Amino acid sequence: MPSTSPRHRRVALPLAAALLVPTATACSSGGAGGSGAPGGDQRLKVAMAFPPAQAMSPYGDDAVTLSRLAVVEGLTGLDKNGDAKPALATAWKRDGDLAWEFTLRKAAFQDGTQVDAAAVVRSLAAARKASPKPRVLSDTTLTATAEGADTVRVTTKAADPLLPQRLANPSLAVLSAAAYKGNGKVDPAGHATGPFTLAQVNGAVSATLERNGTYWGAKAKAPGIDVKFVADGTARANALRTKDVDIAEYVPISQAALLGDNLVHEFPTARTSGLSLNTERGVFANPAMRAAAREAIDSKTLADGVYEGRADTAQGLLGPGVRWAADLRTAPTGRAKAATPAEVAKTKEIVLATYTNRPELPEAATVVQQQLEKRGFTVKQVVRDYAQMEADALGGKFDAFLQARNTLLDTADPLSYLASDFTCDGSFNISQLCAKPVDTAVSKAASLAGTDARHRAEMTAEAAILGADALVPLVHERFIQGYDDARVEGVALDPMERTLLTADTRIG
Repeated sequence: MPSTSPRHRRVALPLAAALLVPTATACSSGGAGGSGAPGGDQRLKVAMAFPPAQAMSPYGDDAVTLSRLAVVEGLTGLDKNGDAKPALATAWKRDGDLAWEFTLRKAAFQDGTQVDAAAVVRSLAAARKASPKPRVLSDTTLTATAEGADTVRVTTKAADPLLPQRLANPSLAVLSAAAYKGNGKVDPAGHATGPFTLAQVNGAVSATLERNGTYWGAKAKAPGIDVKFVADGTARANALRTKDVDIAEYVPISQAALLGDNLVHEFPTARTSGLSLNTERGVFANPAMRAAAREAIDSKTLADGVYEGRADTAQGLLGPGVRWAADLRTAPTGRAKAATPAEVAKTKEIVLATYTNRPELPEAATVVQQQLEKRGFTVKQVVRDYAQMEADALGGKFDAFLQARNTLLDTADPLSYLASDFTCDGSFNISQLCAKPVDTAVSKAASLAGTDARHRAEMTAEAAILGADALVPLVHERFIQGYDDARVEGVALDPMERTLLTADTRIG
C-alpha cells in the first residue's frame, strides 16, 4: 500500500482486486477458522482493505497486513510518539557511530523453536538480500552478528541514529528458520512471534488466524481471527452494517455518515495525498509546467468536496499527523515561474494516473483533472488496481500519479520517506527526482543523532522538494476505522498504520 503505503503499503502499498477467486492456499500451517471453530462467536471477524499481493511475504506491502493482524514482530516496536520500545529485544545501546547492541528476551516462535541471536541474524540477512529490497532499507545497509545466544550486534555503513525505530518495521520481522523456503521465498505462517498465528491464507479472499498460546507477552483475548479481504470500501461498510464483520478497516468517507457515530472512529494520520509529477520526461520535465500544475490545484476544494471535510488542506509533505513539522516548516526554495495558460495549452496530452483501492482517489483524480484542464492542460486519466500499475508508476510511465503516502510508515520518522521517494537513488521515486539540494539535506539529516537537528534538516529537504514541484500536496488524510464500540474493544487507532489488532482486541 503506497504509503504508499501508498502503503506501500503499503503506501504505501501493491494490492489485489476485491473478491478475486483464487482459492489455492497461499501459505498454511494448519488450523481452522469460522464460527464453528473453538471460541465460536468470540472470534473476531475482520474485513481488510488490501488483499495479499505477495503471498504474505514480509518484504513487500503484505508486511503491513501481517503487522496489523498482530502476527509478526521485530526487535523493537513503536510507542504512540514514534519512539522505539522493547519487543523481541528488551534493551539496546549504541556502541560508537556505526554499531548497536540488542539484548533479546526469552521468547519462542509459533512453531516452538526458540528466538535467539542466530535467528535474528538470519532474518535480518534475508531482508537485506531480498529482491526487491524493503523500502525501510533503501537508505541504509545493515549487518547483524550474534554475540552469544541472546545478544545481537547490528552495524551500519553510515551512522544511523534511527536504527532502533528502523528495526520496528514489519519488513524486518524476526522469523524462525522454517519460514525461509529458498529462492528468496518466505512463509510467515506459523513461523512468527506475535500474539496471533497465521494459520491459513486463501489467495486474495480470506485468511484464518489463531491465538498464539506460547506468546511471550499477554495472551490474545480473542481465540482467533477470521479475515476477509475486501478491496471495495462500500462492501466493507455494508459488511460492518449487517454485522457480517466486527471490524472493517478504512471505511470510505462516503459511507461514514451512513454508518453512524457508534460505528465510525476517525483519527488523524501521517498520510498525505499528493500528485507526483514526472520530473524526468514528458511535459513535467519542464519546471515551469510543474509550477503551473501546482498553481492549478485547489486543496480546499478537494478537502471539502471529495473528502467531505474529513481531511486537512495541504500544508506541505508533512501534515498535522507529524506534530512537529508545522513549527519547523520553511518556505519552498528554488521554485520556477509558472508557465502561462497559453504556454500550457501548447503542450501535449498528459497522463494522470491513480488507483482504485482507496475509493477517494479516483474521485480526487477527476477533480484534479478538471483543475488542470482549467489551467490549459489536456489530461487523460488512467485508473486501475494498484498492483497493476505500480511497476509503470515506478518506471516513470505516467506524467502525474496521484497517491496516498504515509510519511512515517518506514521508520516513524520522515527520513526514510524522503530518501525513498525523492533522492536520486530512492527505491520509490515515482517523481523521478534527482536534485542535489534534496540529496544533500536528506544525507545531512541521516547523519544527525539529535532529533531536533534531524527534523530541521528534514524540513530543509521538504522545502527543496516543494521548490522543485516534484510533488504537489493535495490533502492530509484522516482515517476511519469501523467497529461497534459498544461490542468490540481494544482496536488500535494508529496514525502510523502499523497496528489494528492487538492481544487486547476482543468481543466485549
